[in-house]
Formats: sequence, C-alpha cells, structure tokens
Amino acid sequence: MTIIVSVKINDGVVMAADSAGTMGSGQVYAHANKITNLCEGLPIGAMSTGAGGIGNESVETLLKDLRQRFTGRDPAHADWCLDPERYTMEQVTGRLRAFLFEEKALLCPEPTNLQLRLCGYSAGRPLAEIWEVSMTGQACPPPRLIMDETGFGVMWDGQYEALNRLILGLGFDVGDVLVKHGMPAQEAGKLQEELVRELYATLSVPAMPIQDAIDLARFLVETTIGFVRFAVFLPKSVGGAVEIAAITKHEGFRWVQRKSFYPAGVRQEG
Repeated sequence: MTIIVSVKINDGVVMAADSAGTMGSGQVYAHANKITNLCEGLPIGAMSTGAGGIGNESVETLLKDLRQRFTGRDPAHADWCLDPERYTMEQVTGRLRAFLFEEKALLCPEPTNLQLRLCGYSAGRPLAEIWEVSMTGQACPPPRLIMDETGFGVMWDGQYEALNRLILGLGFDVGDVLVKHGMPAQEAGKLQEELVRELYATLSVPAMPIQDAIDLARFLVETTIGFVRFAVFLPKSVGGAVEIAAITKHEGFRWVQRKSFYPAGVRQEG
C-alpha cells in the first residue's frame, strides 16, 4: 500500500508520495520511489500505487525504460519520441498503458494490480491535466481523464482512510456501519453521498500559490503516514520519506523534496 496525493491549481500540479513499498511476502521496505519525470525537459510526471513491479521489473525501472522511448533514446521505438511542439497528455497516457499493460503485464504469469496517475501539460496548453491508468489482474480499461484543464483540487489514492476521514468527513467503512445499525443498504449509500457533500472540507482553491499547494500535499502525505502509524486497525504499509515534485507551465517538472542515495556532486535523474 502507499499514499499518493495530487493538488491541482491554476499554476500547475503538485505530486507527493510516501516511500513504503510492500512486497508480495508482506515485507515492507521504506525506500521505494513512486514519482517519475516521464520525459526529461517536458512537464509530465507519473505516480504509482499498488504493485511495486511487473514480474521481476520494478515500476520505477519500467517508467525509466519508457522515458528512454519518449526522449528518443530507444532506436527500436523511434516513433515513440515525443514532439515537444505536438504531444498530448492523452497520447502519453495511451503509450504508457500500451507499454506497461500490453507489453509487460499481459505477458506476466502473475496478475498485476497497479494504478498510475499522470500529471502534466499537453504541448502548448495553458493548464494541466490528470490521467489515470488502472490495472486489475489481467484487465486494464482505456486511460481515464480524471481531472481536465478546468478541474482543480486534491485527489488521493492508495491508503484512503486518513484522508477520507479528514477531507470527506467519513471513514471508508461508514456504509457497512450504517447497515450494521439497521439501515437498508440502498438508503445507506444515499445517506453516505449526502454526508460527503455536506461534510467535504475544501483545502485548496485554484488561485492558491504553488508553494502553498506544495505545503498542502506534504501535509496530506505526512498526515496519512502518522495516522497509519498509530491506527491499530491498519497495516503499517505507509511510511518512509516524503517525496514531492511540482509541475508548472514554464518551469516544467521540478523536484521539491526527494531522498538521495548518491554522494554529493553525483548527478541524479528522476
């Protein structure tokens, strides 16, 4: 499990994630990398939650393999090179699905449960978009636009409980609790929707500065980490360092906060 958060405002998108990686054996490691710049020099980033890899290849390495294609450094896939003047986020997301699902997951004997969130700008566009690719077992629907240029706000995935309670005002299991206390399932579902509408806590506005969006994204990931740490009913599968990247129209993809495994002075790529 993990926590990934995106905060979309007028000036761009902030991406934040924890660093806990859970293996199939149940072992949790604290240094997974879940945010990647998908094409050097372009304002496009990806975050992942769910499986840490497909077969023996980690998601981090696979996304960097895809970056090789997008930047024209894979001669076998020269047609995948992104034209900085013409590419679209829809095109990028479609190719990500083709690579990870059609080329990798479908050939893997083990089912893959993996969600990827792509954030960034299409060429020449004034505002960012957020897309999602979701793999469940051997199924992967077409990429889905989950926040278009006119959409703004906070979205989260992975370990929902803390932010569901904080922002939506309700825990994940509230429907089951209502049914347990005698409410018919259909009525419980309707009441849950009404409560979310009335209790929703707005934490961002489109005009907020990018630094405040960064601070908000950091707060939401750290809040989830702390909640999971102390909640006795949740597995300890969120944690480690918080990584943050911001994507803006003119500055592109920029790391704000990331862990480092390299000596000072050694060049790093995201």
